[in-house]
Amino acid sequence: MRASHRHALAEGAQRVWIGFGGRADRLWLRLLRPGFRHCFAAVEDAQGWTVVEPLSGRLLVARPVLVPGFDLPGFYRRAGLVVLGPFTPGTPHCGWLPALSPYSCVAVCRALLGKGAPFAMTPRGLFRALEKSLDGSEKILDERNFVL
Repeated sequence: MRASHRHALAEGAQRVWIGFGGRADRLWLRLLRPGFRHCFAAVEDAQGWTVVEPLSGRLLVARPVLVPGFDLPGFYRRAGLVVLGPFTPGTPHCGWLPALSPYSCVAVCRALLGKGAPFAMTPRGLFRALEKSLDGSEKILDERNFVL
């Protein structure tokens, strides 16, 4: 593993929350289950929060200026979104399969979770797979946690 990956994956360096929402800004999104038409990630590290929002046609990455200790997942829950986590990202996926998967909010969230992220094509599928992995404690995603 390259030095940059080792630094990013240091013990407790990052925690990821995956948020799910139901707004349909595109007509074809109405085919997906209400409440699970979109997903995004909030990544916490020692410097604060990074929000990764895969939008139609572009990727928005923001570092909101928040007070130390701000509960961003709680904020999203109070706003009516479903949030799962925290997850500790696994090792980066270094295969040919991610290159063949289409760009979507689910693909971006799976990439942030790392190699052990469950296979899913829709936000609802990702939600169900991640929900099964949670047992009330922080989960480290690796290839042993999911059987495909």
